[in-house]
Amino acid sequence: MPITVLVHVSGEDPFLAEVEELPEMTAQAVLFTNPRKRDGKPLHYVTDEAISVIFPWHRISFIEVMPSEEERGEMDLFFRT
Repeated sequence: MPITVLVHVSGEDPFLAEVEELPEMTAQAVLFTNPRKRDGKPLHYVTDEAISVIFPWHRISFIEVMPSEEERGEMDLFFRT
């Protein structure tokens, strides 16, 4: 089952994508499928036909792992007011 991640790339806005498994720290690059902006729109630097992108680790600042729909129902989310 794909894992949804929020990828923070140096010099760009973060984007959503899926990975089959979390990347190893020793990996040279990371393969992401279905890359898109947070609002679901396509990324301006990826062609519309592309279904996967490979980013080298040195361009990635960090990756946030997003909860699945199943996990969201189990979590209590707290927000600052």
